[in-house]
Amino acid sequence: MEKQLTKLNIFSLKGVQMRTFHITWLMFFVCFFGWFGLAPLMPTIRAELHLTKGQVGNTIIASVAATIIARLIIGKLCDTWGPRKTAVRLLIVGSIPVFLVGLAHDYTSFLLFRLAIGVIGSSFVITQFHTSMMFAPNIKGTANAVTGGWGNLGGGVTNMVMPLIFAAIVGAGFTKAEAWRYAMIVPGVMMLIIAFLYNKYTKDTPNGNYDEVGYAKTNSTKTDWSILADWRVWALTMAYAMCFGMEITFDNVASLHFVDTFHLSQSSAGFWAGIFGFMNIFARALGGIVSDKVGGKFGMRGKGLLLAGVLLLEGAGLILFANSGNLTAAIISMLSFALFLKMSNGATYGIVPFINSKNVGMVSGIVGAGGNLGGMLFGFLFKSTTITYVQAFTYIGIAVMTVSVIVLITRFQKQTVTKEVEEPMVAVA
Repeated sequence: MEKQLTKLNIFSLKGVQMRTFHITWLMFFVCFFGWFGLAPLMPTIRAELHLTKGQVGNTIIASVAATIIARLIIGKLCDTWGPRKTAVRLLIVGSIPVFLVGLAHDYTSFLLFRLAIGVIGSSFVITQFHTSMMFAPNIKGTANAVTGGWGNLGGGVTNMVMPLIFAAIVGAGFTKAEAWRYAMIVPGVMMLIIAFLYNKYTKDTPNGNYDEVGYAKTNSTKTDWSILADWRVWALTMAYAMCFGMEITFDNVASLHFVDTFHLSQSSAGFWAGIFGFMNIFARALGGIVSDKVGGKFGMRGKGLLLAGVLLLEGAGLILFANSGNLTAAIISMLSFALFLKMSNGATYGIVPFINSKNVGMVSGIVGAGGNLGGMLFGFLFKSTTITYVQAFTYIGIAVMTVSVIVLITRFQKQTVTKEVEEPMVAVA
């Protein structure tokens, strides 16, 4: 009888639990690679398709908006089909617009393809859900923080790698207009490879797939909508909008900002934008781990103070980044706000499982969707013809600092202490 693991050995592939751990973060990574694969190529795409600033902004909004609805649907499918079947089907279906976006030849068709590609951003839900199945309560938080951070890494690595793939295709004799189209075949192929690995080497639970253990039937529960009246849920939703929402926004606009403001080449801009995402290799996990440590010593009040603090520092760093007069200052301030932003991601989900132990999935879904909603709303700032990118970053920095005050005054106390609350389930979205 397989059991949930009580320890996380990240260098192990032994057992279905650790195989699932590594394959599910790779799935998340590859989906983010495909989701943001177009972002570092936007300077070329913008010129070839003659896109205005507003149209570029609309494509960014579309890529994020689709994920909001998809995350809510995918969460339900994980309960019904199991995370394994859900992941395989998302990878196969999601690869289609990734492969075919190269057929876009005008603004409208490109917008629709970006909207369709945005669905694969819901892969985060599967990763968190599946990881939660494999690890015991004492290690769920850390395991989810690591898979979440390493998966998010795909959004940074694609900023570095896609311009290199683009340059190699151009070097092979193709035009720039052809190169960005052929480059998107790479993440599409990666998604199909991971779909094969996911189907072959993972199980829904440590004891087997849903249809083998009858999990879906025995764990069906009625949705409790009363959770929507809990202010703490909305405070965390706003917090996640400010950190994860800003993360996906920055992944989308960073390359354009570096090209337009500091006159970098597409490859150099992609490299520095990639450094931002690369910090996910440790920063999100750090936020979750520190939250657990602070919570053990100071309780839920300590967790809330930590989240408020890292959000405040994220906002301050954003304002410094926006007003950097040279590339060096911009890079230093970017690394600063990136650290606190990604720690905020982890710290938010260090609180989520404790809000309502009987409705962890629903709380997690609301907070997770809030991150994408924040990214969509930020997109409207970057599409405006009257607001510069510098002003947009500044306004967002102020908004983040404001939300940090809201988090500060919110009391994130536990419910009546029971064993169930002491050992909560972990976030699934």
